[in-house]
Amino acid sequence: APEEYHKKKPVNHLRENLQYMLKGRLVADKAITEKVLAQNRGRKSKDQPPEKTEKKKPTGTVFTEEDFRKFEREYFGIP
Repeated sequence: APEEYHKKKPVNHLRENLQYMLKGRLVADKAITEKVLAQNRGRKSKDQPPEKTEKKKPTGTVFTEEDFRKFEREYFGIP
């Protein structure tokens, strides 16, 4: 029974896994990393600057003062 217990007892592989992961550490070239970061930067819609729409300046009125006076006289009956 104790032999079966030791066979099925969980084994901690943390130290072995850490050594394995640290052994194969390869750091990419800085230029390549910058290129990848620059490519991914700004791809999301939240990173895009809002599109600037040109605001139309009011060109003024198409009616003259004379037209307003004429409308006043006709509508309100003011001489």
